[in-house]
Amino acid sequence: MRFTWQILILQVAVVVLLLGVGFALVAWMMRHQLTDQFGQRALSVAHTVAADPSVAAAVAERQPGGIVQQRAEQSRLATGALFVVITDDRGIRLAHPNVGEIGRPVSTDPSEALAGHDVVSSVQNGTLGLSVRSKTPVRWQGRVVGEVSVGFEVEDVSEQFTRLLVVMSPFAGGALLLGVAASALLTRRLRRLTLGLEPYELAEMLTDREAVLHGIDEGVLAVDKDNRVSMYNSEADRLLDLHGLDPADVRLPQRLRKAVLHGRRVDNLITTVGSRRLVANVREVRRGELRLGVVVTLRDQTEVESLTNELDAVRALTDGLRAQRHETANRLHTLSGLMQLGHYDEAVEYLQLLAGESVEAPAGLTDPYLRSFVAAKTAVAREAGVVLRLAPDSWVSGRVRDPMPVTTVVGNLVDNAIRAARLGKRTPPTVEVTVLDDRDALHVSIVDSGDGVPDSLRTTVFAEGVSTKDGDGHGLGLALARQAAEALDGHVRLAEASGADHGAVFVAELPGVLDVEASGGKEHG
Repeated sequence: MRFTWQILILQVAVVVLLLGVGFALVAWMMRHQLTDQFGQRALSVAHTVAADPSVAAAVAERQPGGIVQQRAEQSRLATGALFVVITDDRGIRLAHPNVGEIGRPVSTDPSEALAGHDVVSSVQNGTLGLSVRSKTPVRWQGRVVGEVSVGFEVEDVSEQFTRLLVVMSPFAGGALLLGVAASALLTRRLRRLTLGLEPYELAEMLTDREAVLHGIDEGVLAVDKDNRVSMYNSEADRLLDLHGLDPADVRLPQRLRKAVLHGRRVDNLITTVGSRRLVANVREVRRGELRLGVVVTLRDQTEVESLTNELDAVRALTDGLRAQRHETANRLHTLSGLMQLGHYDEAVEYLQLLAGESVEAPAGLTDPYLRSFVAAKTAVAREAGVVLRLAPDSWVSGRVRDPMPVTTVVGNLVDNAIRAARLGKRTPPTVEVTVLDDRDALHVSIVDSGDGVPDSLRTTVFAEGVSTKDGDGHGLGLALARQAAEALDGHVRLAEASGADHGAVFVAELPGVLDVEASGGKEHG
């Protein structure tokens, strides 16, 4: 039997039991109350008869029948009582509905009434059968001379009790139906809340969930249908620096929050949290037609950051070589045509022109990484139609200790400047890079000919997802540059949003990245 049916049957059984016990208790109280009411009614009749002076005088003289019998019968017929019996002070009947019983002792003990006390008794059995009876003393000239006993038939009490039960039965039935209906609704809601799963299935799911969540190296967050974080594992706690926050208080990074709000599948979303670079995947969770929420998985890319940066450097160099290959192929075709047509003088002139336009290694840089990097970026910029040049006063005499984070900072700034210059309105599009050393610190300044940074983005230009360009895939370069710089205890800032003859000016300061000893102790002042 399914658990929900067990709950329903148990609830119905409890309702029936409580209703049955309550109904029985109320019935018992009503029966007791009716018996007491008939007893008080009998006592009132007895008081009325005992207060009759003619009855009291006849009882004092112990005269059976006569006025005593007449008054007793009148009271019995008027009140509908089963009997009205009058005795003398010895308990001998002076009046009785059955005349043959006059002169005989009463069947119940008269001593308490003859002692001067009212008696309201429960149901007792007498010569006329079961009855609810009460007794009161008869007084004459200050002394007790007899008693009056009045009784009502038990069938009268039972008949009235039955009528009350008939009136109560519809209310009891309605309460039973209401209880059963409420139990059914509660069971239905329980089935809906548990998605029709049995308790053992829920327990297995909980066990499996804990094993899976804490047994994998990826961070996992569950987001409910209201886009609120409902749970996360210890790896997600570490990656997002949550420090054990309550799930309801977790605030996701901006790019990740947008992906969750859209509720669609997202693969390999790059986001940054503190000094970490995370890759997130978002998956929607459904059960049939019911949307339960989304699950977010997080992978830490910090450990492979050096490999990624190296790949970026190789890719930049490859792009530069590819651009040079295209240019070289075109120039060789031109030179071949001149030679085949016999234009030797023009061919020599063209070779001299090519020698003057070739990409040369920057003269002011001694570090091989910076030299090759600038040369490669110059070729990439040329392919994009942008002139990239190294400022004449650039000078770096030291060697870069760790080229990966340095090229990450400079590379993202240069790429951002090339895009800005290419999309800007000024011609020709140019980017000027200034690189200077100060002991072991590296200072970089990059100026482009673009349209600059709008006033509305000056304070948020380094935030993840913020970009002056429309469409997906933008808004990450500057955030990564600042993150890499801060990892080196440096900083990147927007020195100038725009100028009269240039676009944005970005400045980076990277302390401790140069090896001064490798340069022979030379410093540039």
